[in-house]
Order: sequence, then structure tokens, then C-alpha cells
Amino acid sequence: MTWSLTIADMLPAQRSIMWQLAKQAGVTTAVVSLPEGPDDPPVWEFETLLRLKQDFAGDGIDLQVIESAPAVLMEPIKQGTDRFDWALDRFCELIDNMGRAGISVMCHNFMAGLGWLRTSMALPDRGGALVTGYDHELMERGGPTEFGEISEGDLWERMEIFLKRVVPVAENAGVKLAVHPDDPPLSPIRGIGRILTSPDNLQRVIDLVPSPNNGITFCQGSISTMGVDMPREIRRFSGQNKVFFIHFRDVDGNPRKFRETFHDEGQTDMFETMRAWRDCGFTGPFRVDHVPTMAGEANLSPGYDVMGRLYAIGYAKGLMEGVNKM
Repeated sequence: MTWSLTIADMLPAQRSIMWQLAKQAGVTTAVVSLPEGPDDPPVWEFETLLRLKQDFAGDGIDLQVIESAPAVLMEPIKQGTDRFDWALDRFCELIDNMGRAGISVMCHNFMAGLGWLRTSMALPDRGGALVTGYDHELMERGGPTEFGEISEGDLWERMEIFLKRVVPVAENAGVKLAVHPDDPPLSPIRGIGRILTSPDNLQRVIDLVPSPNNGITFCQGSISTMGVDMPREIRRFSGQNKVFFIHFRDVDGNPRKFRETFHDEGQTDMFETMRAWRDCGFTGPFRVDHVPTMAGEANLSPGYDVMGRLYAIGYAKGLMEGVNKM
């Protein structure tokens, strides 16, 4: 039997030409971000999620992944504000409603305040394409942020409370919690600790609240930046059935200074990672991530423009075919 991953793509929540282009490239599954800002009705309500699911189904696309919960829910939890309990209750509502709507994976993260970071969104690359990059020395020049100091210990404590409250809800709802590693995997950054900076720390999250529904998003770019043996880490987490979602991208560099690359030019042997996914029998949702901006594109969405994404999907499909023919 021919092996393949479930090819997904990050798509807008409203029907657009990207839905059609994704299907033409071989995408069968949607990943969406819930919108930020005032919500009427709130984006975590069942009706909102069901409408999203049905809109995609009407176009022959299966919505499987939410990436990720709005900041209005996650930041009070990560920062431990006075809205912690309110946000935790609303997040549980979101997970329960995802399950009832048939959306099976929540890709969440625990990067407080700053989220994923880059110091450049327009580094020149092959043929004049533009990629993103990070330089820690430049980032640290910004000094303390409005969020103040947040320690790693505080984050671990909040992570444990979060998981103990949310994991039973996810189990009942049939939703997989797939935590994303920190990007960059470096701590602290401008006074804010980061805890998901190594494979061992990802394992710690899994072990905090053992459950078939508590696992990870295996972001190849973030984990490659950690300087590890990628196929070994794929087999480590897949062997535990703890990979629920894959981000397929690559970098050149280390946590303190790196640039993103074309998928065929980074520091990772992408063929060997694809072979590891096949050997592990993983068939879940997989999306290409952080692609170069190509000629003729305005770089209005660095990492998420159209032509680089289509190129990367084709490259990934070619790797799948190659490992199947070995």
C-alpha cells in the first residue's frame, strides 16, 4: 500500500482563491487560525466552528486543525493575569466545541507575550526570493517589554495547571492537543522565559499529564534550530504516538542566529525526515510552513505567500513519492 501524509495547508477562514489553488496542488485538509478581536458571536462557540467546518466541506476540503487559539484566550493563561480562570474556561469551551464540530487537532503554543519572533522579514535568498531571519543580538537591543519578566518556572507551573484542566476535556471531546515548540527555541528573550526549547522539554510536557490526547506539533524548522538529529527525534516522538501535526520547513543556523530557507536548501536532510515519517507510519496532517516570497509577490504575508507555498507542496509530494519507491 502506498504511504502518504495528509497534506494540509494554512487557509483563510473565508472562501478565497487559496482554497482552489490548494486543492489544485493536492491539499485535502485545512488548517485555520481563529480571528482575533471583538467576537460576535465568540469564535469559540459551536456555531462558528461548525460553519467553518461546513464551508470547507462544501468545497471538498476537510477542516482538521485549528492553529491556534486567539490571544485573548491564551495570553491570560501564559502570563497568569487576573483573567486566567476565565480564559481557561473559555479554552475548554473551544476544545469541547471543536470536538462536536468534528475538528480534531488544536495546535497551541506556550510562548508568552512575544510569540514567534523574527528580526527580518525580507532577507534576500535564491534568485532574489525573500525569507525571514532571527538575530538574537538585535532582538535584545529592544530591552524589557510591556509584559515584564516571566520566569521559566512560572510558565511550567501554568502549563501544568493548563494541562490538568484541559486534557480531560480534550479526551472527552476527541480532540488532540498538539503543543508547538518555541520559535526561536531560546530563553529568555527580553526578560521573558521560554520553556519549549528542546526535545526533552517537549517530552516533559507530554509526561506532565500523560494522555493519548496530549502531544506535540513536530515543527521541523524549530526542532532543526535546536541542533538535534531530526530523524531520531521523529522516531522518538512518533514511537510514542505523540505527534499529532507536522510543520514542514527548514532553516540555516542556530537558536541565536538563523535564517529560513527554501525547503530544498536548509541544514536538514529533508528526504531522511520524510523517510522517518514513512517508517513510523505517520499519516496525520502535514503542512509546509514559512515559505520564501517569490518574484512578483509583495511580501505582505512573509512566510505565507502563494508561490513559495505551492513550490514547497510540490517538493514535499516528490519526497513522498521518492520514499515510497525505495
